[in-house]
Amino acid sequence: METETEIVGTAAGDARVTWHRARKPRIVLAVSHGAGGGIEARDVQALGAAMPTHGVSVALVEQPWRVAGKRLAPAPRVLDAGWREVWPVLAKPGVPVVAGGRSAGARVACRTAEELGAHAVLALAFPLHPPGKPEKSRADELLAPVAAGVPTLVVQGGRDPFGRPAEFPAGPELVEVPYADHGFAVPKSADITQEQALTLLTDAVAGWLRRGE
Repeated sequence: METETEIVGTAAGDARVTWHRARKPRIVLAVSHGAGGGIEARDVQALGAAMPTHGVSVALVEQPWRVAGKRLAPAPRVLDAGWREVWPVLAKPGVPVVAGGRSAGARVACRTAEELGAHAVLALAFPLHPPGKPEKSRADELLAPVAAGVPTLVVQGGRDPFGRPAEFPAGPELVEVPYADHGFAVPKSADITQEQALTLLTDAVAGWLRRGE
């Protein structure tokens, strides 16, 4: 599949949007990366490959710090500011925009969804708490779009140390990818293959988007 890259200037430097366009898009799904990696993450790439066949254009957003080659993500307020500045480009196609992200990117999407008028929120591998520290919950961020009436889907690995599915509060819709870790990797001993795990993820997102139209 051909992709199209767009550079977007922000106060923190250049952001980059990689488009996987549907032929006749009905929705834009914007997905940003986490604090420890980029848009090469397996779940992010799986969405970029699969969603256009469902009439969904996927915009993979790289924050300025990542484009600049830095290793450490900046403070949450800087991430939120960068996302806000990229948003007009994501909305340019003139169809509803679903705000999405994995890990730290999911937190950004949740924190800004209401103010930006997101059609819905997709949270991949939402970091509900730091590993081993459930008392430091970030549930308030996850529940913010829900409280504002913005449909929210969490797709979470069954063994994610940042929050297992059973730990999540009621409110958002939740899909579990069995055996998957924070990066949606599944062990070879699992009852499902890596390919099946990613197909489960993309099928769940496609079905959810159809129901939300």
